[in-house]
Amino acid sequence: MPETRRLLDAATALSSALRANGVPHAFYGSLFVAVLANSPQADEIFCVVEGGTVHPFRRVRQALTGNADLTTTPSPWSNRLHARYHRCIPPIEIEILTAGETGPRRLDALTVTAVSGVPFLTISEFVRAKLKTWMIRGSERDAQDIAFIISRYWNTVDINRIPEHDMDRFVEVVGAAAPGWAAIRRKYGM
Repeated sequence: MPETRRLLDAATALSSALRANGVPHAFYGSLFVAVLANSPQADEIFCVVEGGTVHPFRRVRQALTGNADLTTTPSPWSNRLHARYHRCIPPIEIEILTAGETGPRRLDALTVTAVSGVPFLTISEFVRAKLKTWMIRGSERDAQDIAFIISRYWNTVDINRIPEHDMDRFVEVVGAAAPGWAAIRRKYGM
């Protein structure tokens, strides 16, 4: 499992390259939880990229052209793109995701927050994206991340961004999230 610091270094390098080319982006994955929990280990990092008039994958490839530390590896048969950060051994791989398919369609001040100098999805958008992923694959890791965020940061979650039916199903399966979800519902008078 990679160290949180190494993943943050990779995220910082990718973010700098994307920012220099005007590409809206935000990171998400277990790295976000590790940073918030001050955990030395994290195992998952994704970068959500907004497209605009050009496909997000093309924007990332263009932003990384000529970069010695970061390269891209496309997988056309699965419609995926990975950025690799080569300053670490082994290299850190970051999957590039399309905004709207994962996370919000627009990445702006309402959906992105800076943590440790790196743009991440806000707490609400993180929970929404992780919940969507959990509903599809049912990963224990996703469940742990959601439960951690809901139990500790429930007061910052915007219930309007969380699919209520999906969260009710999640709470049925992962009881540890029930008190946080109940607190969110009380906060909004539900």
